[in-house]
Amino acid sequence: METTKMARAALLSLAIATVFLLGWEGFWRSQGFIPTYNDDKALWAVKRKEVYQPPGSATVFIGSSRIKFNLDIPTWEKLSGEQAVQLALVGTSPILTLQDLAEDEKFAGKLVIDVTEPLFFSPNPAFHQSAQEAVGYYKKQTPSEKASSAISLALESKLAFLEERRFSLNTLLNDIPLPNRPGVFQFPAFPKGFEWTTADRQTYMSEMFLSDSSDLKRQTDIWTSLIMNSPAAPISGEELERVLAGVKNSVDKIRSRGGKVIFVRTPSSGPMEAGEHKAFPRSQYWNRLLEMADAAGIHYKDYPETANYVCPEWSHLSPADAIDYTTHLVKQLGEKGWFAMKPNILNP
Repeated sequence: METTKMARAALLSLAIATVFLLGWEGFWRSQGFIPTYNDDKALWAVKRKEVYQPPGSATVFIGSSRIKFNLDIPTWEKLSGEQAVQLALVGTSPILTLQDLAEDEKFAGKLVIDVTEPLFFSPNPAFHQSAQEAVGYYKKQTPSEKASSAISLALESKLAFLEERRFSLNTLLNDIPLPNRPGVFQFPAFPKGFEWTTADRQTYMSEMFLSDSSDLKRQTDIWTSLIMNSPAAPISGEELERVLAGVKNSVDKIRSRGGKVIFVRTPSSGPMEAGEHKAFPRSQYWNRLLEMADAAGIHYKDYPETANYVCPEWSHLSPADAIDYTTHLVKQLGEKGWFAMKPNILNP
C-alpha cells in the first residue's frame, strides 16, 4: 500500500512538472522565441575538438562577438568549400585562445583572428575570463560532463526555455530595473532577441530585435554605458610591446608547424566606430600588430564594398549584411591565397 501511494505521488509530481514545463515552453514560443543553443564552455569545447582538420578542409576563427555575428557560416561553407570552426568568445580577447592553439602541437591549421581593439588591447583581466574557463573546461572535461553536454545539446535543439542567457532565473531577475547599490554593479540585461546562437556557434540578431526600435535603443544605451562612457585606457608603451611580442610568439609557433594565420578587423559603425578609431589609431595598434606578427591583415575600411555597413546597434552586422560581408571576406581571403583551391566566388 505504501509503495502504491509513493508511486502515485511520483506520477502526480511528474504530471505537474510536465504541465508546468509545457506551459513555460508554450509561453515563450508564443512570444516569438525559438530553440537556440547556450553559447557556453560546453558548446565551445565541442567545436574546439574540430580544429584538427586536414589541410584545406577548415578555417578556425577566434576573436570576440563581432566575428560570431559577422561571419555567416552557411555562406562561408558554400563559397569556400571549407568548414568554419567558430571559437570566438563574446566579450573576450582572443589572445588566450591563440596561446592555447599555439601550444597545441597537433594544431597546424588555418586561423583567422578577429581584432576588436577595446578587448584585444585592454588591460582588463575580465576580458580573458571566458577564454580561461573555456580552455580549462576543454582540457579537463570529464566523461560525465561530456555526457551531460551531449544531452543538453539534444534538448536545447528542441526547447526554447533552456537558453540560459534569456530564461534562467538570474537573467529574468536582471530584467527588473533596480538601481545599483553603492559598491555593487549589476550588469545590464540585453534585449532577449539580441543574440541567438546556432549549433555551429554562429550568433545572430532576431527579427524581433531588429524590428523593435526600443530594443535597439536599449542595446545602444548599454554600449554607451559599458564602453563609451567608461572606456578603459588602452595598453601602450612597454605593455603594448609585451602583448604584441606574445602574439608574435604564438603566431610563429603555429606557422612553424605549417599553419597559416591572418588578422581581420570586422565592421562597426556610428558612435562605436568613431570612438574605436579615436582611441585606437590604426598606426599605433592595427598596423603595429601586423608589423610585429609579420602577418597579413584584412581591415574592413580598406575595401569599398565593406567600408560603409551600418550596424543596427553600432557593433554587429545584421544577418543580411553578415551574408554580404562573408561573401566579400571569402573573396578577400581568396585573393591572398588563403584557399588551396579557388572558392566558388573566384571561379570564372
